[in-house]
Amino acid sequence: MSSTVPRDGADATASPKVSRTPAVSGGAAGHPPPGDAGRAERRPERRAGRLAFRIRLRRDRTLILMTVPAVLLLLVFNYIPILGNIVAFEDYDPYLSDNGFVAMLQSPWVGLEQFDRIFQDPAFWHAVQNTFVLFLLQLVLFFPIPVALALLINSVVRPRVRAVAQAVMYLPHFFSWVLVVTVFQQIFGGAGIIAQTLRQHGHGGFDLMTDPGVFKFLVTAEGVWKDAGWGIIVFLAALASVSPDLYEAAAMDGAGRWRRMWHITLPALRPVIALLLVLRVGDALTVGFEQLLLQRDSVGPGASEVLDTYVWWNGIRNQDFSYAAAAGLIKGVVGLGLVLTANKTAHLMGEQGVYKK
Repeated sequence: MSSTVPRDGADATASPKVSRTPAVSGGAAGHPPPGDAGRAERRPERRAGRLAFRIRLRRDRTLILMTVPAVLLLLVFNYIPILGNIVAFEDYDPYLSDNGFVAMLQSPWVGLEQFDRIFQDPAFWHAVQNTFVLFLLQLVLFFPIPVALALLINSVVRPRVRAVAQAVMYLPHFFSWVLVVTVFQQIFGGAGIIAQTLRQHGHGGFDLMTDPGVFKFLVTAEGVWKDAGWGIIVFLAALASVSPDLYEAAAMDGAGRWRRMWHITLPALRPVIALLLVLRVGDALTVGFEQLLLQRDSVGPGASEVLDTYVWWNGIRNQDFSYAAAAGLIKGVVGLGLVLTANKTAHLMGEQGVYKK
């Protein structure tokens, strides 16, 4: 005859747990029961979710309020003006009304007429050619220089020397293009320091600032001097995230300075390089409006005309706003396509790019 008394304390404590488990007919274990009982169990979860959102909102309200001005500026200066692209399909006349929005609605619709004018203009294709030549030249000559300078500064042992070199290289980033062009004029111009020194020693002077043949190299040199320091800051921030233990372990394994740079430093910079390359490719059609406009008269439009100056000179200067809007819309669409293509290429190379897959 078997006894029903539990043999030990473990069985005594286990049997009540089994007895408290509700038996649900017609449903699997772990699923809420059907009917009113199931709805009653789901309602507290919704209320808990709403409560958690209110808690997060109350916790982050300061950060949200801080982002409101930036969001408003983005809407006012970046997204709302997109509506103005409609004038690219009109014969826009701002004098139809005192209100520019009303004048845009009252202007006659011409469809793709402005785009036909642009594609039939040889000056437009010349500006496109100059734009891509300057972009490729700046991509080849300008982009690797901040990487090399960042590696050089990062190899400096003394922190004070590193800080001084970084500050000196970053300072021209705060200069305006007027000041940058003036500095280059005082150095490489016909009355500059180099030309005057050559004349004093019996040699003929030169004026690089008015030579159309070297203008594209001159523009690239100005961009390197002005903005290389900003790129150094970005790459140094990426290098700061590399653990020193990796360098110590590589040195203990016998890796020299070049091998440590090739196998540790450059792989750490690869995601940042891919991101900046994607952004640079997306900005390919913008190679410096103010910089080129300041030097347009000295070298002529044949060497300095790019898409931005073309839009300014033929659209804004001549008050042909629909023509300028059509040219700007073409530039925006091509730039978007370049960003998507470059970002897809970054994904194929195993990098994140601007956004994830």
